[in-house]
Amino acid sequence: HKVQGCVSQVWLVSEPKVEEGTPHLYFRGDSDAHIVKGLIAVLLRLYNGKTPDDILAIDAKGVLGQLGLNEHLSPQRSNGLYSMVGRIRADAQSLAAQPQAAGA
Repeated sequence: HKVQGCVSQVWLVSEPKVEEGTPHLYFRGDSDAHIVKGLIAVLLRLYNGKTPDDILAIDAKGVLGQLGLNEHLSPQRSNGLYSMVGRIRADAQSLAAQPQAAGA
């Protein structure tokens, strides 16, 4: 569950749950760095409980840019943040590709 591309140790777990016949993803995460724990909390707020299609439709750079995070994070932290976003998107793509997720 470790996220690659982060300088700090970061772990993300995705848990699919079917609600009203539609899969939704819920995430848990942790890090050894306090600031990264905060970034994980922001991402969980953004993505938790959404369908794979909803997750894939989110413009993470736009949303996180509106929060002003780019101005306050080092390049390494920004890379780590977008590695976490990439992992969340990959989990959503994987779930969306499963036949039961597509309603087959």
